[in-house]
Amino acid sequence: MSNGPHAKLAELGLTLPEVVPPVASYVPAVQSGQHVYVSGQLPMAEGKLLATGKVGNGVSAEQAKDLAQRCALNALAAIDSLVGLEKVVKIVKLTGFVASAPGFTGQPGVINGASDLFGAVFGEAGRHARSAVGVAELPLDAPVEVEVIVEVA
Repeated sequence: MSNGPHAKLAELGLTLPEVVPPVASYVPAVQSGQHVYVSGQLPMAEGKLLATGKVGNGVSAEQAKDLAQRCALNALAAIDSLVGLEKVVKIVKLTGFVASAPGFTGQPGVINGASDLFGAVFGEAGRHARSAVGVAELPLDAPVEVEVIVEVA
């Protein structure tokens, strides 16, 4: 059995979704040299946001962590469609944005949903630099958004 990223996703019970179409004037991912830059991914499934609202007021931190994982899965779909997941050498940088209710300070735990998925799929190559940022609003009232930079072969 293969140890590649698709096999790891299958072991986790996950399959790559269709690439989420852009909601504005951009592309889902672009390659420049040995890096792929993935546009901010929202927690979309089958063309719909899985949740809306603020984390800490209507969206729990645990639910938001699951949503961050979905954002990461959508990022993997964008990477796969552009270059193929098997070409990923390293997850370099993850930036996570959390639409936060006043007083919510658990952004790092929320974004662990994305970080943990990358670690599970890519092992050591999934360990990355990261920022987890609380914001007032995100597009379409999404609770979480994730963008990623990966190194590819």
